[in-house]
Amino acid sequence: GYCVFNDVAVAIRSLERDGRISRAVVIDLDVHQGNGTARIFEGDPAIYTFSMHGAGNYPFHKEQSRRDVELADGTADEAYLAQLDQHLDPALDEARPELVVYIAGADPYHGDRLGRLSLSIEGLLSRDERVFGACRDRGLPVAMVLGGGYAVNLDDIVTIHANTVRALLRRHG
Repeated sequence: GYCVFNDVAVAIRSLERDGRISRAVVIDLDVHQGNGTARIFEGDPAIYTFSMHGAGNYPFHKEQSRRDVELADGTADEAYLAQLDQHLDPALDEARPELVVYIAGADPYHGDRLGRLSLSIEGLLSRDERVFGACRDRGLPVAMVLGGGYAVNLDDIVTIHANTVRALLRRHG
């Protein structure tokens, strides 16, 4: 993948080792498949991996998450959010987590040079609000990390990430 170390996996394994959690879910909504977490946690029933990503995007060889949702190039807000609505609650129900790790990628944005999806800034905010709302409704703690973001306009990336933080604070602040 893009990263030498999978910080999410290291954090989850550290929490497990210290007896702080026994079950977690990784919700990876970066435009690229969460191949690292899928591979690291493959066969581990305590860690559930859910990735919604571009089907035709890197990595070209996909690993097997517990729940993968592959999206066609050009998928926009309405179709993306419909898929999220269809898969988020079942993933959380199946995972029965004590912790949600949310990877909030800015790269599904329509202005992203590497993303190949077509979400608006408002659509990405709605995505974040859905994730944080579902977690709050279940009383689940969330660890959120920002991911991706290769838009030509740097201000757009900043806006997307700032919106994610604001959405988190509104739901869990």
